[in-house]
Amino acid sequence: MALLEEWRKQAYNENMPKDKLQQMWTAYFEQEKEIYIQLLKEPDTVVKGTVRELAEKYGVTVLTMTGFLDGINDSLKEPNPIEEMEEDTEVSLGFDKELLYKNMVGAQADWLYNLEEWNDIFDEEKRKALYKEQKSSTTIVKEEKIYPNDPCPCGSGKKYKKCCGRNK
Repeated sequence: MALLEEWRKQAYNENMPKDKLQQMWTAYFEQEKEIYIQLLKEPDTVVKGTVRELAEKYGVTVLTMTGFLDGINDSLKEPNPIEEMEEDTEVSLGFDKELLYKNMVGAQADWLYNLEEWNDIFDEEKRKALYKEQKSSTTIVKEEKIYPNDPCPCGSGKKYKKCCGRNK
C-alpha cells in the first residue's frame, strides 16, 4: 500500500473513536507546526531527501511526514509524486513562499500563517496583502440585478428595457 493511502486511511478513519481521532490530529498539527518553524527559518534552502530521511530529520514518523508532504505539496515549486510515494522516494521541500502563505490562509491554519518566522520573510503589509488576496480569491461576488425600469448601466440615460436590455 502506498504511504499516502496508508496515511489517509489512518487520518480519516471513520471507525476510530472521535476523541482518539482528535488526539491524533492535535499531535499531528503540533508536529507539522514544528517542521514549518524549521523550514521557515531558512526559506530559501531547499530541503531534499527520502521520506524516511526527512521523517528522521524532523523527528516524526514516516506516516506523519507523509501527511506533511501531502499538505505542503500544492505549495511546492515542483510537486512530489505523493500518490505513489514510498519510504525511499526522493522528495524535495522547495516551496513558493507566497503560495505557501496563501495556502495556509486558505486552509484556515492560523497556527501556521501566524508563526513568528513569517515576520523575517514578509513584512506586515505584505502578509496582509497576501491574506486579503487569498480570502478574496474564494469570495463569490454576486452581480447586482438590473431591473427593466433601472437606468441602463451603459450610461445612456435611458431605462434598461429601452436600451441594452431590449434584446434580452
